[in-house]
Amino acid sequence: MASRRQPAAPPERQTPPLNDELLEDIFLRLSSPIDLARVSASCFAFRHVISEPHFLRQYRAIHPPLLLGCLLDGFRPGGFRPAVAPHPNATAARALAGATTGFNFNYLPLGRWMCTDICDGRVLLRQRCNGSAVSPDLAVCDPLSRRYLLIPPIPDDIIASTHVQKRGFSFGAFLVPSSNLEDTWFKVVARMSDMERLVIYIFSSEFGYRSVGTSTSWGDVGVNDPATSYQYWARYDHRCFLWNEANRNQVLKLDINTMEFSSTDLPPGDIWRHVVTADAAEGRLAMFTMIKNSTTVSYYTKNEGQRTNEWQLEKTIPLPCQCKLLCASAGYIFLMSTKKRDMTIFSAIYSLEIKTLKVERLCSTEMLYAYHVHPYFGFPPFLSLRRI
Repeated sequence: MASRRQPAAPPERQTPPLNDELLEDIFLRLSSPIDLARVSASCFAFRHVISEPHFLRQYRAIHPPLLLGCLLDGFRPGGFRPAVAPHPNATAARALAGATTGFNFNYLPLGRWMCTDICDGRVLLRQRCNGSAVSPDLAVCDPLSRRYLLIPPIPDDIIASTHVQKRGFSFGAFLVPSSNLEDTWFKVVARMSDMERLVIYIFSSEFGYRSVGTSTSWGDVGVNDPATSYQYWARYDHRCFLWNEANRNQVLKLDINTMEFSSTDLPPGDIWRHVVTADAAEGRLAMFTMIKNSTTVSYYTKNEGQRTNEWQLEKTIPLPCQCKLLCASAGYIFLMSTKKRDMTIFSAIYSLEIKTLKVERLCSTEMLYAYHVHPYFGFPPFLSLRRI
């Protein structure tokens, strides 16, 4: 008797290969930069997709960089302070702190360096002591890759053309946010001023110092007594750099597109109060103001193109303790509370999200004195791919 034939097994279906478009769609759904970093390190094909400029643009548009901590400057080296629990980004911040030692900057040439600005994952530093030099030494670092670029001093002929006097001058340098976050090039704005003039110099990592950005007198921007006007750290918002002028209800503004200075009056109040201005979205400016060591902060808004100086009080926000305002960055306001014990100051850093007005404790530190706090955002794996 003939045996029955067994039916042939159906051919095994082959899993179609994942093309780049499908991989991109999958990777864009990873909300955590830590997970994206792990995927990027798993194989060359995944890293190739993640490092593409168009993917980076899409990812950063969907997932804003995480607030992970801050860098501190003071008499004692501050270093990086990661966000701590119960902050929602504490896990990612701890991973960043454990993944790199690039925030100690011990790979820079010998000297005393201090942090001046942080932008797009890059850190701008300057020499603390540089004798009587008009233009101090600057360096731009990528802490994740521990790479850096030393920025040459401003050429003497360019300084001479602006007639800045060495006596009584001040100097500040700041990074310009990139319009394309995957750009390998960057720009630094250097602001120099004496008793008569303010001058802006632009350094490009692609072209060097090309020319003077702008030069104007204090009187032209409405400041008639610069001797009593100490310029606080610059803040970047609305394609502009902003400086609060001490001893006066005024904000100095530099439009980075037109390279023009202007000033904006603030609501009447105590000239010794702390003031921070920022972006309130929908064409409005935000202002946060408080008296030193207060337990509340006042939130005002104003239309960006409004000619009058009328600010509207939106809300008085309670704080968890006595604080002082520090700075604004990437949609947040930052505050600090301090307690002194013997010769040591114990400080806690708080963030206030402008969109939600939610206050959260970010990190804490023990320092003899803190010059400034620089918030650090990011930890995307592609920062280390940028050329510096």
